[in-house]
Amino acid sequence: MNGIVAIIGRPNVGKSTLFNRLIGRQHALVDDTPGVTRDRRRGEAKISDLQFTVFDTAGLESNDTALLTKRMRDQTEMAVQEADIVILMVDAKTGITPDDMELCRWLRRKKSDIILVANKCESNASESGILEAFNLGLGEPVVISAEHGLGMANLYAALRLQEQKLVEKDKIVPSHTEIQHDMGKVSVDLDNFPVEKDSEILRLAIVGRPNVGKSTLINALLGQNRVLTGPEAGITRDSIQIEWQWKKKTLHLFDTAGLRRKSRVANKLEKASGNDTWRAVRFAHVVVLVVDASMMLERQDLNIARLVIEEGRSLLIAINKWDLIRNKNKAIKELQGRVKTSLPQVKDIPYVPISALEKTNLDILIERSFAVYEVWNQRVPTAKLNRWFEAIVERHPPPLVQGRRLKLRYITQIKTRPPSFACFCNQPDQIPESYKRYVINELRKQFTLPGVPIRLLMKTSKNPFA
Repeated sequence: MNGIVAIIGRPNVGKSTLFNRLIGRQHALVDDTPGVTRDRRRGEAKISDLQFTVFDTAGLESNDTALLTKRMRDQTEMAVQEADIVILMVDAKTGITPDDMELCRWLRRKKSDIILVANKCESNASESGILEAFNLGLGEPVVISAEHGLGMANLYAALRLQEQKLVEKDKIVPSHTEIQHDMGKVSVDLDNFPVEKDSEILRLAIVGRPNVGKSTLINALLGQNRVLTGPEAGITRDSIQIEWQWKKKTLHLFDTAGLRRKSRVANKLEKASGNDTWRAVRFAHVVVLVVDASMMLERQDLNIARLVIEEGRSLLIAINKWDLIRNKNKAIKELQGRVKTSLPQVKDIPYVPISALEKTNLDILIERSFAVYEVWNQRVPTAKLNRWFEAIVERHPPPLVQGRRLKLRYITQIKTRPPSFACFCNQPDQIPESYKRYVINELRKQFTLPGVPIRLLMKTSKNPFA
């Protein structure tokens, strides 16, 4: 099956739990609080030999007219329009509510390929709710427990049945098909057919404080309202991964929740959102730190930058809302001064002034992201590295320790991403931090390594006579 399935329903019926179950990992945030999911989240799902794309969506309530809820509903409607099959999920323990009835009536006007799923059916308390589900007029509900993994075989059967109907309508390509050949018909499993893979896809995470324009930047890059935006701070709660093509290059963009100081994080949901953001950072290749041009590099911005550097990711600063700044030269000098003073461990961090709202300098931002990515993957030949190393040690030898000179024998690059080097010497524990910084700064200057952290390990050679 090569179709798209959207999961919709009221808040807190278990949509994100089923989404995580289908994709096989804890990807969407799950909490007892209603309305945790706000954006539509995409994932690649699998049940036995059945593979498909699945959308997790925001919970819908018919009686809520708030502006934010309306934008959440718009995101859900987009997922429904894009989907081939829609799973309407209800809570069997609670039973069918007026909101379920209204949502069902709305959905039947939009789609005909609907699977009714009754969730939370792990106990006898759900029997009355299962019977009430027949009143929706969608036939027999598929009885499951997403949390405990019960009823997945029933869901598999329902999806297979819907797949057959869609194949007859020529809406999707079947998982197994027949190809006419000179020797007759050959059955081909399209899900397991080998596909030539492109080179590695750049994973770009957009991070920053709340309400600096991260989601607006994502939408500006994509050219559509793919993620939820608005004047309210903290709209994005979990990291959203989006595949995007830019000048024939593929990127995975990650929109993340805004990060506040730990002392201001008041509830477990915001803490979970922060953990999800850092998970996206750890899996990213390049991290774009979005800052507000009118509040240039505040304390929390610098804390985020330091943590990104500690994770070993390459860093790029996007100065958003640049169109609102009158004295641009003064703002740039302020940024450079703050970076030099507060982030000395990574010199020459690249920055791009942008306006996500006006869509200015966005191509430059992506070009710089690829440039930083190349630096992050850079490898220096050992021979060239040691010729340089001999010169800097001769120019500035290491200090004496107990009247004896420390001997630095040679250096080699042991890995990339970030560039990491091992320096072999006779007493690695005695090398002062100031001398390590001297070597790192000279490395960065000589081999042009701006905007990426550099790791330097001091090691000793084994004594062959020991």
